[in-house]
Amino acid sequence: MLTRIGIVDDKQQNRSTLRDELSLSDNLRIVLLAKNGVDFLQQMKELGEHERPQVVLMDIEMPEMDGISAVTSAKVLYPDIHFLMLTIFDDEDKIFEAIRGGANGYLLKDEKVNVIEDFIHQIMEVGGVPMSPSIARKAMNMLARVPRNESGAPVEVSETTALSDREFEVLNLLVQGYDYRIIAEKLFLSAHTVRKHIANIYSKLQVTSKAQAINLAHKRRWFNT
Repeated sequence: MLTRIGIVDDKQQNRSTLRDELSLSDNLRIVLLAKNGVDFLQQMKELGEHERPQVVLMDIEMPEMDGISAVTSAKVLYPDIHFLMLTIFDDEDKIFEAIRGGANGYLLKDEKVNVIEDFIHQIMEVGGVPMSPSIARKAMNMLARVPRNESGAPVEVSETTALSDREFEVLNLLVQGYDYRIIAEKLFLSAHTVRKHIANIYSKLQVTSKAQAINLAHKRRWFNT
């Protein structure tokens, strides 16, 4: 089955190289090349339904409109199109934003072209969510840290209310039995800052005491204690 492909990257060399490599496949046809999100959305308007790409390889950091914004907008207009983020970034914030925006997969740019092609077929045939191994590990860590209430159900919160790395460190030390003064010393923070982190933890986990926060952390097995 022939799959129509779009490539969005602000660097001409990246677009050309990926186009040339993927064009060697008998199962793929490159139908769109764009330099940023604005260019991509404009070209999409000019293409007919059966001319548009079925899978788009989308860079993240681009001028005028970045890849995450482009995917978020495009998913409303073209919900059936699959988006693979192809980028050098593997930090958790970017992963979360991309997936929340509607990305169907997240690959690093150093993946070999045959791996990218396999992931394209995976999306089209079985509807998977392909990720580079390092990305998958980070995604699993993020899922393990989703706040849940005492019954074990996910707490309905937005991504802005998920625990930050620092808050997770503070919670870990609370679980180990340290008070806020010792935590401040261990993390080289002021006592006031630690108290603020603890208040944020209570709010985000929807608990009202240290005991409840520790109990929830034990139930969710967030730490090896």
